[in-house]
Amino acid sequence: MNSSELHKFELLLPQNQIAKAISELGRRISEDYRDKEPILIGVLKGCVIFMADLAREISIPIEMEFISASSYINGHTPENKVDMYGGPDTPLAGRHILIVEGVVDSGHTVQTLIGKLGKMEPASIEIVTLLDKSKCRQVEIDIKYRGFDVGDDFVIGYGLDEDQKYRNLPFIGKVLNDK
Repeated sequence: MNSSELHKFELLLPQNQIAKAISELGRRISEDYRDKEPILIGVLKGCVIFMADLAREISIPIEMEFISASSYINGHTPENKVDMYGGPDTPLAGRHILIVEGVVDSGHTVQTLIGKLGKMEPASIEIVTLLDKSKCRQVEIDIKYRGFDVGDDFVIGYGLDEDQKYRNLPFIGKVLNDK
């Protein structure tokens, strides 16, 4: 398929529904961490739009860091291998970490991050994701904060991409197969 072709998709989650879920996640995090000043560690690139909106919904002091990690090497299916680059510059010992993901599917990326960040001796590590693809889970992980469970469909928009495109869509769309 030519990379300039626009995939057909259908609306899965409209912008107002996403905003409502993020507001609720921000409220819960603010309440749960009211005396802890957590560090949000965003998993690039899919987290960017979600994390920006989530940070504005959190009413307590927070710090933000980023790490680049992906198990999507090519195509729509996550691989078992996780590529990771960079990492937080802030010392994490004794700190409360929230790993911020746009989508969690197989769980390999989050599991790898928990292992890497856990070696830095934080007080706690929790996961917050806009989308959970629990049907795709290959490893057991506990997600404390989730916006939506979206089955196993390939989705785009709101930071999530297909071949680095469509991240700027203000909603989540389900990619339709051309078959």
